[in-house]
Amino acid sequence: MINRDEKKLLLDIIECINSIDDHLENERILENYLSNKTKRRAVEREFEIIGEAINKLLKLNPNISISYARIIVDLRNRVIHAYDSVDDILIWKIIVKDLPILLEEATKLINEN
Repeated sequence: MINRDEKKLLLDIIECINSIDDHLENERILENYLSNKTKRRAVEREFEIIGEAINKLLKLNPNISISYARIIVDLRNRVIHAYDSVDDILIWKIIVKDLPILLEEATKLINEN
């Protein structure tokens, strides 16, 4: 069972994933993403928030079941601290492959309570 603080963080993650969909206009077209700096920066900001929320979740509950948690926290650290080495293709891979899993897991954790 998750506590209130964990639920808030999970809701933040879900909100950010939905915001990424909004920034991408519900399209998964790599060329559109790569050609729009504002869109890329907006998505990067959402990843900063997601990574921070996951980091806090792991501190509150190290046993929480979130796939790719470390990858997303590491991405957050890179976006914040090594902005000049952000890999747009890696971010795109996470958007396409990992975020749907994260959304499913966060939703499931919230609904189990």
